[in-house]
Amino acid sequence: MISSEILRKVRRIEIISRKASRELLAGEYHSAFKGRGMEFSQVREYEPGDDIRLIDWNVTSRTGHLYVKQFVEEREMTVILALDLSASLAFVSRRKSKQEVAAEISALIAFTAMLNNDKVGLLLFTDTIERYIPPQKGRTHLLRIIREILTFTPESGGTSIHAGLTYLNRVSRRHAIVFLISDFLDRDFEPPLKVAARKHDLVAVRILDPRERAVPASGAFRARDLETGREFLLDFSRRRTAKAFSTARLEREESLHTLFRRIRVDSIEVADDSSPEKPLFDFFLCRRRRFSR
Repeated sequence: MISSEILRKVRRIEIISRKASRELLAGEYHSAFKGRGMEFSQVREYEPGDDIRLIDWNVTSRTGHLYVKQFVEEREMTVILALDLSASLAFVSRRKSKQEVAAEISALIAFTAMLNNDKVGLLLFTDTIERYIPPQKGRTHLLRIIREILTFTPESGGTSIHAGLTYLNRVSRRHAIVFLISDFLDRDFEPPLKVAARKHDLVAVRILDPRERAVPASGAFRARDLETGREFLLDFSRRRTAKAFSTARLEREESLHTLFRRIRVDSIEVADDSSPEKPLFDFFLCRRRRFSR
């Protein structure tokens, strides 16, 4: 039984996402992603200058006249939301947890895809595969996806992007637009990331919390690893601690950005104190400009 609070959240996300998708995102989304190829439309008589490789020899032999095939871009696409539900996404320092932000941007992408008549699927993973919902169309299907994101209780709290992508590469045989949504607090997932990037149009959506990037000026803090439960003390009054924290963060971010650049994976960064539609719109706009060159 879904609680009234969850139903209100689903309804609020639907209203906001539908409005933003219709007014801001839909047009840019349509231009940001290419169709999965060309599909046959019809045949017509050959005209001087036509590519001889397009001649339809079956029709030509039946009619005694040269005919060529015509193709149109196949615009219908499949979108898959591959969402990390590990315990680290429960982190919250301001108004929203990282998981709530992930739910909002997932809804924005899903409703935008729906407005373009595309199918949407959902993969939920931690350090294991939690749930997979195959791509379908329709409002009922999309609301189910949003409810799953908001209400699903994972069996595990760990993270394995490697496991999530390996499963996705196995079950999704056709080309899709894959939004990999995570805080990317993980390592050793490059091999399946490369496979997914070759097979699909892969976009990494990184969910951030401002507190993770800011080094406190001073003070001692008791911290807890949300995935392992391990507690430890961080004393930022000591310069060595502050420097080590800052250096580790910068190295992790540079390593991630270098990986994305090397295998040509586009990325979006979304902070929990901002509206997710802006970085999403900026990304769609950037992609559209790139394809129009």
